[in-house]
Amino acid sequence: MVLLIECFVLCVLFTLMIVPAQYKNPISQIMSYPPAIRKRVETLPEFKDTIKQQEKKQVIKKVIACFLASVLFAGISYFSGAKTFGAAFTHTFILFFVVNIYDLIVLDIILFCNSKRVIIKGTEDMRAEYRNPIHHIKGAAKGLCLGLIVGLATGSIVTLINIVWR
Repeated sequence: MVLLIECFVLCVLFTLMIVPAQYKNPISQIMSYPPAIRKRVETLPEFKDTIKQQEKKQVIKKVIACFLASVLFAGISYFSGAKTFGAAFTHTFILFFVVNIYDLIVLDIILFCNSKRVIIKGTEDMRAEYRNPIHHIKGAAKGLCLGLIVGLATGSIVTLINIVWR
């Protein structure tokens, strides 16, 4: 039951981190857009200078987020009773997996593929590219790989906690 509540809370928090930013400024999430849309946006004069800046920002944010997620998930796992490497890894991977699938189905396929609010000015004619879920499915597969890395980091942090606090 605790794991289910944790999954729900993380999905809500993830939504609050992603959706308002994307609706307010779609360019801020440009790295999450399908390649054809990104290529078009890179050719648009009003976005030419901001694309590289946004890409750098997103890479830095993702690296920081992975580190913070590892620490956060280590705390969540540890206080949820996952006191071994394997238990912490499993707990974290389940949390990551649920949020990743939620992101794919709800945020990407339901919202992104069907929302007019995420369409970037100058790409309005690319409706087929916006609606195609293949890019998001590939992204979810990459997300699972990232979940493995975060799970390994979390398991390692929990192991270190056990060594230090013995």
